[in-house]
Amino acid sequence: MSRVGKKVIAIPPKTEVSMSGYVLTVKGPLGTLTKKMKQDIEITIGASEITLVPKKITLETKALWGTYASHIMNMIKGVSTPFVKKLIVEGIGFKSEVKGKNLVLALGFSHPVNVLIPETLKVTAEKNVIIATGIDKEVVGEFMASVRALKKPEPYKGKGIRYEGEVVKRKQGKKTV
Repeated sequence: MSRVGKKVIAIPPKTEVSMSGYVLTVKGPLGTLTKKMKQDIEITIGASEITLVPKKITLETKALWGTYASHIMNMIKGVSTPFVKKLIVEGIGFKSEVKGKNLVLALGFSHPVNVLIPETLKVTAEKNVIIATGIDKEVVGEFMASVRALKKPEPYKGKGIRYEGEVVKRKQGKKTV
């Protein structure tokens, strides 16, 4: 049984949650999010709370129960307060800047790396810190993960792109005789 799925999800004021067919829609002050849900989980929307109950207990519905509860909580949180992720670019000559709809990175390659910014995100880059904000947690996380994957932090000098607060375990390197 899912601990997360059993909890009742509170709906804050200024937020509307509706279900049409199997599409859940959450409207809030910052925008609207929609997500298609499977019919295995029964979603009951009350005046100020949402409850989830699986229609039939199987291995798949047990897994989906908590997952859908987390998705709904993230959607409700996102339309009221945006999700923020920060990346730190470290290294000599490593730069980042936003040009129009692209994030342009100089990562020590022979060419600059252009990354297309999704329309739902607001991305800023100043002093080698890239900040992405958006209402959809999945889009923010996926975009920042793809940017970090371009140049992961290496353990010897710590050069690369890392999340704010991420600890890079450093290695000693070569010893001279």
